[in-house]
Amino acid sequence: MSGPTRAVKAVLALATAVLPLTTLTPPVSAAGALSMLGADVSTAQRALDLGAKFYDASGTARDPLDILKGVGVNYVRLRVWNNPKSGYNNKAKVLAYARTVKAKGLKLLVDFHYSDTWADPGKQYKPAAWSGHDIGQLQADVYNYTHDVCSSLKAQGTTPDSVQIGNEINVGMLWNEGKVVNNDFTNLSLLLKAGYNATKACNGGTKVMIHTANADSLDHARWFYDGIRSKGVAWDITALSYYCSWHGTLANLYNVITDVRSRYGKDVVLAETAYPFTSANADGTGNSVTSGCADYPLTWTGQATNFAHVQNTARNAGAIGVFYWEPTWYAVPGNGWDPADINGSGNGWDNMAVFDWSGRINPNVRWTP
Repeated sequence: MSGPTRAVKAVLALATAVLPLTTLTPPVSAAGALSMLGADVSTAQRALDLGAKFYDASGTARDPLDILKGVGVNYVRLRVWNNPKSGYNNKAKVLAYARTVKAKGLKLLVDFHYSDTWADPGKQYKPAAWSGHDIGQLQADVYNYTHDVCSSLKAQGTTPDSVQIGNEINVGMLWNEGKVVNNDFTNLSLLLKAGYNATKACNGGTKVMIHTANADSLDHARWFYDGIRSKGVAWDITALSYYCSWHGTLANLYNVITDVRSRYGKDVVLAETAYPFTSANADGTGNSVTSGCADYPLTWTGQATNFAHVQNTARNAGAIGVFYWEPTWYAVPGNGWDPADINGSGNGWDNMAVFDWSGRINPNVRWTP
């Protein structure tokens, strides 16, 4: 991943433009609307169980989903881990919170990590229960687990509207068997096909996303998605993560979105984005992101402006959705980052949430179609 980059004035012009800039390639048609206005609130359930309070811009205590819905959110993303030691973000907890999500009229995206802990570009640990399994067994594991979670959600009337088969799988998932080595996508393709087929067997209308953090460059995005396409992998939505400190300018993001949209003929979603409102730290765990990007100060206004410009860029490039990652994860003791020590670990995202350290929402943040 790259370090912090400078967002030049041309980028700001792009972000605030009504239509795509014709000087960027490849050209796309006029921008549509963002229909998936999302928030990953995977830690909210634990925060609420611990008694955390969330306040709207007027200072009124309300359910965080109601507050987020009031500022434009219509889609909730929940990660699911197989058997985390924390007892949160597992199947049972996702089933329980899905009922709340759907009761509020929100749509549901389930993010399968296929792990007992965090899966991201640098780590894709198999669940302990699958640790000794070969690729053939892992195909069955992915199919059965995906189908079981999806079917359980469907049975209680909370069918997922979308699922991710893996989380930020830049070089594969379920390592080492599912890792892409020497440009060989064979094993990964088998796992992705298993997840796709299980989802469609559960519910044909559920959209399948394949998610990478490859918004940083055309070369990286093409390498991955060309690789899985060459193996006959099917998917419905190309999902990307974008954090300006790691993935570059908005102009670059625009080009990646337009390229993958036209190259693969599929809808595009930013499954993750966020921006800090401060460089300060609320607890004993250091912040994951400690610096901002040029033109966006580390303030409430800077955070809101960055998010607005990311949404504008995605919309203008033809994407259909943007999800803010963990807007509700403010510093609540006992709601730590480590599922093996959720009580004792801190939160590296407390400066990236859209709720401050007392639980009050940034009054300037909006999700906009």
